[in-house]
Amino acid sequence: MMRWVDDSNAAQLIDLYQLRMAQAYFEERLDARATFDLFVRRLPPSRNFLLACGLDDALEFLERMSFDRGALDYLTKLGQFSADFLERLGRTRFTGDVYAVPEGTPVFAGEPILEVVAPLPEAQLVETFVMNQIHLQTVLASKAARIVEAAAGRPVVDFTLRRTHGVDAGLKSARALYIAGVASTSNVLAGRIYGLPVAGTMAHSYVQAHEDEDAAFRAFLRLYPEGVVLVDTYDTLTGVSRLVALARALGERFRVSAIRLDSGDLEDLSRAARRLLDEAGLRKVQIFASGGLDEHSIDALVRSGAPIDGFGVGTLLGVSADAPALDMVYKLVEYAGLARTKLSTDKHLLGGRKQVFRCSAGDVIARAEERHEGRRLLIPVMRDGRRLVDESLETIRERARREIGLLPNRCRSLEPMSPPYLVEVSAALNEEQRRLEELLAQRALSAR
Repeated sequence: MMRWVDDSNAAQLIDLYQLRMAQAYFEERLDARATFDLFVRRLPPSRNFLLACGLDDALEFLERMSFDRGALDYLTKLGQFSADFLERLGRTRFTGDVYAVPEGTPVFAGEPILEVVAPLPEAQLVETFVMNQIHLQTVLASKAARIVEAAAGRPVVDFTLRRTHGVDAGLKSARALYIAGVASTSNVLAGRIYGLPVAGTMAHSYVQAHEDEDAAFRAFLRLYPEGVVLVDTYDTLTGVSRLVALARALGERFRVSAIRLDSGDLEDLSRAARRLLDEAGLRKVQIFASGGLDEHSIDALVRSGAPIDGFGVGTLLGVSADAPALDMVYKLVEYAGLARTKLSTDKHLLGGRKQVFRCSAGDVIARAEERHEGRRLLIPVMRDGRRLVDESLETIRERARREIGLLPNRCRSLEPMSPPYLVEVSAALNEEQRRLEELLAQRALSAR
């Protein structure tokens, strides 16, 4: 049995209760159109905005979703589902509509990132996979946007693959990070699939495998004359000095593009390395830094004026260490043409279909049919189970660059924005919510 998620089994990447509810919906003939909102209840304390990402994978899944014979046989063995339900499940395809914020758009707490409008069982069955894809990529794109901002125009290379949480995360992370402005990736498969620029240097093991650094540098540069040389396997400045000596020996044949610093005090070492390189006339050799970096350490290096030309960022980016999860939910807000809500403590839910308007002073969450000044963020991206948009990665990346640039400077800061970016609920939506909550309260009283 193939132990990977692919198109044939992706629909089974689902929580069991989705299937149990779907069977109950079929039994009760609850199959009218429903609307589910996917949104984040609150931002992590360290995030002033999120960068919406992952829609392309969600739409591809919705177009292909099906339960094959193997899935139905497995579900039969569980003994929880009727033959009639499983036969119907085998015929189920997603036939609904999706409205979404375009990938690469900044979003804020409470705003729908997407709305799924479909027959209730279909809309319920897709929850787990859709949330999984959008959650992961939005988490990572949002972290990457901060790192790119901190780098202040210096290229950032994605070194995340080896410590991401599994192979799907390793692949999808490269896509999300590129959308957020990361320049290239070490991930070869991501380069092939998405057409991303790939980049690589050398590891300490390469230097260790040779008799000494000089032998390692010479051997490496015979194959990769314009490569990036790792100089801190034993002693950073000694490594730089050996590279300088090699440059003198090679003369015009020396074409190294950069050295890489991967440990130690990167500010002091970069200054000392720059001085050695410049004194040897190697001003064109750049300095690339890596090793446990995040937006705060990069920001400190940039602000200090450290002569570092680019950054390789791995673990802390690949797992979004300071905010690895979002309070992202997928909630029913309308069924059979009527708004639905829930009154759970600290889990407020605005009922009904919605639109988000981006205005000069902030955002407005409104009823779907309302009109306001500003741009509508939710656009139709799927109709009757067929996608309406298929954007190139470069288009999405350019949108992210442009839209982040339109945010207030305080919103792009690494420090918490106070007060936060303004997100208001329209008067009409507030009034509809008030009436809905009153109705539910009356029903609760009459049931006592």
